[in-house]
Amino acid sequence: MTREKIEQFFAKRNDAWNRHDIETLTADHTEDGEVESPAWGHVRGRQSIQDIYIQWFSSFPDAEFFTEHLLIDGNRAVQLGKMVGIHKGPFCGLAPTGKRFTIHCAFLFFFAESGVVREIRTYDFTGMLLQLGVLEAKPAF
Repeated sequence: MTREKIEQFFAKRNDAWNRHDIETLTADHTEDGEVESPAWGHVRGRQSIQDIYIQWFSSFPDAEFFTEHLLIDGNRAVQLGKMVGIHKGPFCGLAPTGKRFTIHCAFLFFFAESGVVREIRTYDFTGMLLQLGVLEAKPAF
């Protein structure tokens, strides 16, 4: 993909993400695409990737994502941003807490002409669980 196409991809993706448009988000991935994430581990295939989007937006129906930086190098891109939401549905076996979270994210995308072949999602999953109130931290001293 050209740099221009990748920039257009992220403009479309940001809009789809904040509208919770699961079909568009899923279609961004190739049929045998892969996603790695702290919450779901390694998944392969468009249907499995779609299941992640369905679960995420069921757990956090008001989730929003804000791109802060976009770094593009050839057929790879890193999207740095912030995600916010309220835990309103079951998440990874955890009952809804009604608590808000804010996390910073780094997503690494690998592109082919047909779409995203691999995405590696990085975010502070433990910090998110602390904010949701399902984990407690002990004071450091």
